[in-house]
Amino acid sequence: MTDAPAPPALHPLGLRPAERRARARADLRLGLPVAMVAGGEAALVAAIETVSPDRFAALAPGAALAVTGRRAETLKARAYDGDIARILLPGDASLGWARAVADPAGDLDTPMKGPFSTRRGGDATLARAAIQLAKEAQVLPAVLVAPLPRPEAARAAGFTVLDLATDGPPSDGAAYAHVVDARLPMEAAGAGRLHVYRPDDGGAEHYAVEVGRPDRAAPVLTRLHSACFTGDILGSLKCDCGPQLRGALAAMAEAGGGVLLYLNQEGRGIGLANKMRAYALQDQGFDTVEANHRLGFEDDERDFRIGAALLRRLGIGRVRLMTNNPAKIAMMEAQGIAVTERVPLKVGQTAENAAYIAAKVAKSGHLP
Repeated sequence: MTDAPAPPALHPLGLRPAERRARARADLRLGLPVAMVAGGEAALVAAIETVSPDRFAALAPGAALAVTGRRAETLKARAYDGDIARILLPGDASLGWARAVADPAGDLDTPMKGPFSTRRGGDATLARAAIQLAKEAQVLPAVLVAPLPRPEAARAAGFTVLDLATDGPPSDGAAYAHVVDARLPMEAAGAGRLHVYRPDDGGAEHYAVEVGRPDRAAPVLTRLHSACFTGDILGSLKCDCGPQLRGALAAMAEAGGGVLLYLNQEGRGIGLANKMRAYALQDQGFDTVEANHRLGFEDDERDFRIGAALLRRLGIGRVRLMTNNPAKIAMMEAQGIAVTERVPLKVGQTAENAAYIAAKVAKSGHLP
């Protein structure tokens, strides 16, 4: 009698938890449902932004529309779960209705979308995890959550199945592999090297720009710079990111060395598409923080643990940090990177971005 083959999850070539989660993020972006399991509960979840009308119609019976507490506040929907709200779908709910609830672009044209009935009681773990996955996929954080009586049926149908007991995001963040580095002469900083780091969770690559020859025996002049396509590349006047990037590189060259970490966390971690949604809301009169909240995001969704992880890979344990953001200092210290000095970075302030900078100071704790 021969032994039965091992279950696919136990096969040595089977998907690891981080790989399964990366596949689930891609599925949400494609508009495919993802199955989630937590304890004895299971659900099929789909991102409202990308799901197709036929899939929405198939999932809608008995489903709830999960939104963040920030979005619920704008909608005047009761968030009984605190950080999220599970909105019950009306019997005639269409995908268009759900997208209007999720996307604040038309809020001023149709401010009275409710009244809404929200679910009270019961476990909100799956809804909360689905919203987190949507944020990781950088789609709108609004997710259809439909009960799934038989998770094995979803697996048999080819859907990605996440068991939150094993497939949740790691509490200590991703690990980063050094892929390559090469010499890079730069207009703003002269001689340098560009290092490329790749995370083990299938996320975006991040970069370290090493200027000159920084002395690792002393605190290294360091900047954590989040990617800004509009400011760094297009020269947008709505923010001060481009001037900060070039100013930091020039200061490092003048100091004889430094490291600029270029972190692919566009739009304070919400992605370029959502950042452009926030810009459109700013054109309606909302400031940068209000726009993020109306979309369903926090002020800042970035993960600065990435910066600490890359510094450790570079052999740097003490830094002089170029920043106006105390949250970066706190995260570096919490992750074991000693910040011996905060170096202010005061460049790029113009009439066009004055309100943006003022909002960051008044509402997000940035230093003036």
